[in-house]
Amino acid sequence: MRQKESLLLIVTLILIVLSFIFNVCCDNQSKKTADQNTTSGVSPESPGGQNAEKLPMLVDLGKGTCIPCKKMKPILEELEVEYKGKTIVRVIDLRYEPREADKYKIRLIPTQIFFDAEGKEVFRHEGFMDKQSIKAKFAEMGVY
Repeated sequence: MRQKESLLLIVTLILIVLSFIFNVCCDNQSKKTADQNTTSGVSPESPGGQNAEKLPMLVDLGKGTCIPCKKMKPILEELEVEYKGKTIVRVIDLRYEPREADKYKIRLIPTQIFFDAEGKEVFRHEGFMDKQSIKAKFAEMGVY
């Protein structure tokens, strides 16, 4: 009987250690993946990010698995290049950064949030947003 208790204790300790190692590895991997899925140079850790550069910013929150999100990806990549130095285009994939959904009060994906250079939200759109509509909103904000 004592042998069974010892064996059970050893197995339990091994499972606890393996669980800890697994959690640490997964957490590090998700941080790396989140960094890779941010399309601008803005770090996910810098809240708002636009305050450092004092530029208007578009934040797109979605998941790489949703169809409207997939359709927006090339549009956002084009806008990032086209407006480089004028505005920040940041894409947050909620699969890798789920806490951002609460931070930005997301109800539906994709959601696009436009911030002025001071970091104040000036416009929010839920669902697919085409390139012309985004450019029009940038123009309203004085970004050309």
